Amino acid sequence: MPKLALITGASSGIGREFARIHARRGGDLIIVARRSESLESLQSELQSAHGTTVRVITADLTKDADVAALCDAVRAEPIEVLINNAGFGGHGAHIDRDLVREQAMIDLNVKTLVTLCHQVGSAMALRGKGRILNVGSTAGMMPGPLQAIYFATKAFVRSYSMALAEELRDSGVTVTVLAPGYIDTEFADTADLTGTALVKGGGRTAASVAKFGYEQMVAGRLHVVNEGLLGFAVNWIIPLMPHRAVLAMVRKMQTKA
Repeated sequence: MPKLALITGASSGIGREFARIHARRGGDLIIVARRSESLESLQSELQSAHGTTVRVITADLTKDADVAALCDAVRAEPIEVLINNAGFGGHGAHIDRDLVREQAMIDLNVKTLVTLCHQVGSAMALRGKGRILNVGSTAGMMPGPLQAIYFATKAFVRSYSMALAEELRDSGVTVTVLAPGYIDTEFADTADLTGTALVKGGGRTAASVAKFGYEQMVAGRLHVVNEGLLGFAVNWIIPLMPHRAVLAMVRKMQTKA
């Protein structure tokens, strides 16, 4: 049986590209998102092009009941690849934003990711093999005024994933954190980032980032940034800068002209 992958947020962006890559490699899929039509269109595309089995599960992963139902639905499945891609951001000062929306961001970006890592990861460990790819962000490597919650959730993803990787090190299961820079997807529109310096220069394509992340996951890498210069900056320059300077820099990047 081809390797089975579970991919969240698969209806668009890098989630959809992850699914295409896995299908091209002959793997079967469980794809999850809120938008049924987009998932079913992708299912038809991949099954026709590659002859793989693609199962669609429609779920709103900000909701506890939908996450629990997803876990129940896949509990007996021999999942060998878990890609936690679902997530969203939101522009604006934290106290001006809707609190329910901010909490939903935490639920999706953090709580759902942890639940799936725990449920699927434990089954992988029992079988002695598996690959987990958690989509973080370079945002998780600094504080983020005007996207305070989003940056904080990605910092959690980074810390949690690396700790989990060490705990699973002898189990045959690897955990990789993909920390990309800006990607040219619908994320910017959803997060209301249009007009900020962060997105004005454009970003990498979803296909290129997904390819990089998938390959790094297969190789069992721990924490990876898809752009060399950006990786150098977030790993070696920004950590040495004064906190106030970093805060001012990030705020300027996310202030609308």
